[in-house]
Amino acid sequence: MVTRGWQRIGPDARIAAWAAAARPLAMARIAAAPDGWRCGGTWHVGLEALTNGPDGALSGVAFPWDALPLARVPLEQGQVSVIRPGYPQPWEGEGDAAFAFRQKRDAAHLDGLLAVGPHKQRMVKEPHAWILGIALNDHGPDASPLTVWEGSHLVLGAALRRALAGIPKAEWAEADLTAIYRAARKQVFDSCARVTVPLRVGEASLLHRLTLHGMAPWAEGAAAPPEGRMIAYFRPMLPSVAAWLDNPADQI
Repeated sequence: MVTRGWQRIGPDARIAAWAAAARPLAMARIAAAPDGWRCGGTWHVGLEALTNGPDGALSGVAFPWDALPLARVPLEQGQVSVIRPGYPQPWEGEGDAAFAFRQKRDAAHLDGLLAVGPHKQRMVKEPHAWILGIALNDHGPDASPLTVWEGSHLVLGAALRRALAGIPKAEWAEADLTAIYRAARKQVFDSCARVTVPLRVGEASLLHRLTLHGMAPWAEGAAAPPEGRMIAYFRPMLPSVAAWLDNPADQI
């Protein structure tokens, strides 16, 4: 994890039990939110789709903390990402370049670094501690799996710390990091291996918070249940951008 920036966990019965409890709740919430579909109806974002408590438990089933290499922290309501066959299709309002990046580079991104304002300036607005994904159903390995660039957290962390050097930490959340991020992302593409991380029920993926990641296109013939491939994500927040950039080689 320290050098790769990601790890697969499981299979573990505790993770599978939580996923079995979460799946019907996620399906009901998504069915009730048809406006959540993007990319021509092939991707449902599913923000706050789950009704878990701060401890992660839902429907009387405990969150699988004991199966995870993580300290227990309060959790937000889980996000559920659902992908259907045909992903990606153009997102409404998405330009040709952005769609090509989605097709060819998996829409690779760094969580927390948001495009802000009319000029889409990249700023750290959501400093997450880590990114945990839990498979909610079984699907084929080519059904739009998570993609990661191994070691990218080291490249991006070094670049962002250089860009913020000399700026008071209290102002880091307002710093425009667009140019340095694009340059560092290109370096990642040139030097880091792209790896797919398919998951089965009972498995989870854990990403370092600075790992570049995305979603692969749905491969022709990939197998999945009728609802598509479903993964729940959790990204607890840190108190500051400074905490987000501390300890670049730590495990979480």
